[in-house]
Amino acid sequence: MRLRDPSKEKAIRRKAMEIAVKDGLDGLSLNKVARAAKISASTFYIYFEDLDDLLVQVYLDESEKAFAAMMENFDPELPFAQGLRVQWFNRARYYMKNPQAMLFLEQFKHSPLHERALTLGSSAFREAMQAFVRGAIQRRELIRLPLEAYWAIAFAPLYQLLKFHSQGKSLPGAGKFTLEEPLLLKTLDLVLKALTPTAEETYADALRADDATARENEKPKKTPSGIDAKPGARNDTRSDTRTGTSRKKAR
Repeated sequence: MRLRDPSKEKAIRRKAMEIAVKDGLDGLSLNKVARAAKISASTFYIYFEDLDDLLVQVYLDESEKAFAAMMENFDPELPFAQGLRVQWFNRARYYMKNPQAMLFLEQFKHSPLHERALTLGSSAFREAMQAFVRGAIQRRELIRLPLEAYWAIAFAPLYQLLKFHSQGKSLPGAGKFTLEEPLLLKTLDLVLKALTPTAEETYADALRADDATARENEKPKKTPSGIDAKPGARNDTRSDTRTGTSRKKAR
């Protein structure tokens, strides 16, 4: 049995990510990876079951690193504006330090293998972000939106700016581009304005919540015996001296 060489496994992972970013996932093949990592195709199978297994393992490893960086100084219970600012700066720092990894993660999310990877990886980061959004909505700091619309407003502008930054240019004819903090903050401010409820929306949301509470309170309540307690009714328990049992009367 041939022993595993950690340096070869690392080279396979690195070359797979490089080729995927350069040629796309569709342009990736086992032979390409083997040649780039300077190993034989048979050696590849010592480390991975197949090409899909390699891609999933690379995604799990890189996403774990990215999620750990995104969680620095972040708490799901932070006010929405403060928490989103932490997320933007954490993500921007990690993207700028690891552009190839972030481009790979973005490509992989749109591949059929992503669903498989989600069942294997940790859900801690996803659960933390869901709790962050739920808390913000409950505190009326964030408008209610479908998930896709929320993500498109909250994070897509950041990732587009980071892509421009990694390419060193933005739109055709616009010249060179470098993302600096003032522009990042200005864009974040516009995003927060778009996601923050107006006074009218907050008032309407409060009315809806009050109506829901009122409807809930109007539902018949159950007594310990399972009898509906109707308004104005009173349950009396009287002892039957002849049998020693109790009987209930509703008035």
